[in-house]
Amino acid sequence: MTETGVARFSASELAQETMFLLARARAMGTGRANIAFRDLGLKARSYAVLSLAASGLEPTQRELAEFLSLDASQIVALVDLLEKARLVNRRPAPRDRRTNVIVATPEGVRVYERARDAASMSESESLTVLSISEREELRRLLSKITL
Repeated sequence: MTETGVARFSASELAQETMFLLARARAMGTGRANIAFRDLGLKARSYAVLSLAASGLEPTQRELAEFLSLDASQIVALVDLLEKARLVNRRPAPRDRRTNVIVATPEGVRVYERARDAASMSESESLTVLSISEREELRRLLSKITL
């Protein structure tokens, strides 16, 4: 949509709805992130899985699905993709060997570190119109409603 189209619709009722604004901000941010991750072979969703796999928290696929608000089948596909790229491994969970945890490989950690930098730059671009304190407040408010 052109800038004129955005301006034209900015006075609409829809443009005043919080859930629409959140969805639009998410779509715009995800688009920027996907461009930033392109050279790393990642997209926003695979980056999220890789980030948690590299966190040391050893998440299960079920935990990933719950935290990322994705269907279990989507998580399986994302983990399969990352595993095929040799960025993560499935390992038996220490407490329940019937369940797998997802852990980043050494190469996965290296790719994650580069992707984290790309994500940070993408976030800065998306939030450029906000001051540092406004960014912190936005993060605090979003955490309050999502965590």
